[in-house]
Amino acid sequence: MIENFRRAPSGPAEWAADAVRVLGAVSVAVAGIGWGAVAFWVTALALLGVCASRFLGLRPALDIALGITLLVAAWSSTLGLYTSVAGWDLVVHFFATGLIAAALFVVAERFSVVPFGGAPGATAVLTTAFGVTAAVVWEVAEWVGHNFVDPTIYVAYNDTIGDLVAGTAGSIVAGCSTRYLHAGDRVRPTAGARL
Repeated sequence: MIENFRRAPSGPAEWAADAVRVLGAVSVAVAGIGWGAVAFWVTALALLGVCASRFLGLRPALDIALGITLLVAAWSSTLGLYTSVAGWDLVVHFFATGLIAAALFVVAERFSVVPFGGAPGATAVLTTAFGVTAAVVWEVAEWVGHNFVDPTIYVAYNDTIGDLVAGTAGSIVAGCSTRYLHAGDRVRPTAGARL
């Protein structure tokens, strides 16, 4: 369980990850003031993910990459880049879903939902499954946003399928890289910890 883990010492990489969190907090204020309530909530949701990775003790490289990607995703929505830059939506879905999938796999390991240090093939399949699930939740959130919050949120059949394909591809890449992405996590099993 999570209480069986200890914090590894902090250093420059962890400080850089915390700087991304400060940038996220500033983004929420700037988006809310400059772009209104929807932008505020989109960036606040991204900040939630950015902060969650700190408490999970993810490897700094994964922590920083996830944080920056979530903020880029939020600002891409706020600035309308998904509809104004061809293919940008697919790029963001690829990277964001893949990094979210890797983080979800680490969380599942921490809570003994999946075996710690499992076989690479099983790790890849499980990470991909987490990513596909996250991609579906993301698309449902877009649909809810379009229908109940702001009709300018773009949803269409081709967009949804493209986003799911990009998210799945990113999850497959993350699944093949998960061992690297969380090697050297800030939280490690203690001696004698039950996993």
